[in-house]
Amino acid sequence: MKALITGASSGIGFEIAKYLASKKFELILVSRNRERLELIQQKLPTKTTIIVMDLSNEQKVKELCVVIKNQGVDMLINNAGFGNFGEFFETDLSNDLDMINTNIKAVHILTKYALKNMIKEDSGYILNVASSAAFVPGGPLMSTYYATKSYVYKLTEAINYELKKKKSNVVVSVLCPGPVETNFNNVAGVSFSTKPLSASFVAKYAIDMMMDKEKMLIIPGGKMKLAKFFSRFLSDRMLHRITYRIQKKKAN
Repeated sequence: MKALITGASSGIGFEIAKYLASKKFELILVSRNRERLELIQQKLPTKTTIIVMDLSNEQKVKELCVVIKNQGVDMLINNAGFGNFGEFFETDLSNDLDMINTNIKAVHILTKYALKNMIKEDSGYILNVASSAAFVPGGPLMSTYYATKSYVYKLTEAINYELKKKKSNVVVSVLCPGPVETNFNNVAGVSFSTKPLSASFVAKYAIDMMMDKEKMLIIPGGKMKLAKFFSRFLSDRMLHRITYRIQKKKAN
């Protein structure tokens, strides 16, 4: 089988690449970081192709769709994404738009294109990486990031239902982890208020739940499962208040 992974140079994407390589997948790894990709390519024990690409550029994303078709990709991992911290009126607009383009538009385009091919073959896997942020009605101090991850979660949820109604064998899943040991907090400018899970644990858990259990919603760790369960008993106003306090504590 062949998998294409975006955001593959570090964190969850890198750990998914390692895990799939151990399962003898051929890999196509996508990231902006050429140096890291080349280093990973040398270390992985399976055939690995690297593509250096900025997924905030729509034209580049469409070029990647051609790769998906020509290479016969069996699994798509939409992992690339980033966040930032601050009040909405203060955050940089160009950064916000790059985030929307990467976290939403690229995921939307790649998912739609890959799905069309997979439905024809009646097989394949798509994993969209969202966040536990997707479960909150809003994310004060990280508003754009929370909104993008909510989009990814809701989009995947709807696609999954459509596929079930078609009785398709294509599996589409969304990964919604809490804090994970990655470079995310350095990019976003925050520090975690609770102990994060290891990226290797999250990667293995996600792939196993998708391939073995065909789970739509994948939440690693007991704490995040409990948090999602109990959040249904709180009002949106209370969740906003709690989220604001949590985000405020993260500020470096």
